Amino acid sequence: EVQLQASGGGLVQSGGSLRLSCTASGFDFSNYVMGWFRQAPGKGREFVAAVGRNIYDKYYAESVKGRFTISRSVAENTLSLQMNSLKPEDTGRYYCRIGQYWGQGTQVTVSS
Repeated sequence: EVQLQASGGGLVQSGGSLRLSCTASGFDFSNYVMGWFRQAPGKGREFVAAVGRNIYDKYYAESVKGRFTISRSVAENTLSLQMNSLKPEDTGRYYCRIGQYWGQGTQVTVSS
């Protein structure tokens, strides 16, 4: 059974940091593009960051460039998102995606 388990969300003040993790099980994801998306209340799901099969191929939404860093560990079957200098507009539910699979999401709330 394919499972993506996201964790690391929480409540943080503006300017703070959080680190999200997504652990995959049930398949070999080493050949997949992996990414993070988020959805704020009342809005659609939007792209945040992605990392290709080559760990040096990384892509970011303009709104998070310079603040967020995506990384992957094939050995640990884990995708991570380090989020620094968080802003209230970063609030939302964050979802990991690997290929066509989605995790259940983890809530991030940034207070002003």
